[in-house]
Amino acid sequence: MKPKPKPSSTEGRFAYEGLDRVIHERARLSILTSLVTNPRGLTFNDLKQLCALTDGNLSRHLDVLEKGTLVEIVKGHDRNRPQTVCRITSSGRKRYLEYLSTLEQVIRDAAKQVEDEPASPLTRRLTPSRV
Repeated sequence: MKPKPKPSSTEGRFAYEGLDRVIHERARLSILTSLVTNPRGLTFNDLKQLCALTDGNLSRHLDVLEKGTLVEIVKGHDRNRPQTVCRITSSGRKRYLEYLSTLEQVIRDAAKQVEDEPASPLTRRLTPSRV
């Protein structure tokens, strides 16, 4: 059997395996950001308002996050009224922070790439000194 060739140093360089597909969606990223900044949890209505989502959209995204064990949903009552509280789990917090770390790497890589390449007419127009 032939040995596999060594991958080049640039092969898969920008694959970013840490971009978790469960998190990497605008609404779910909004939900997790809201919950990570409110560790005691948020009511369904507060979360809906913070993320600018409809009841149905929020409910669907919470289902995905709950199945992925990123959030927990606790149903209860407050003054005889039903209340749903959503909280980020410890594993959800860890995955969220790993995701942010990967996004930071994406930004560093993109910034370095822009610094290393000669300025094209487009990038010259976009530089802060010309904005």
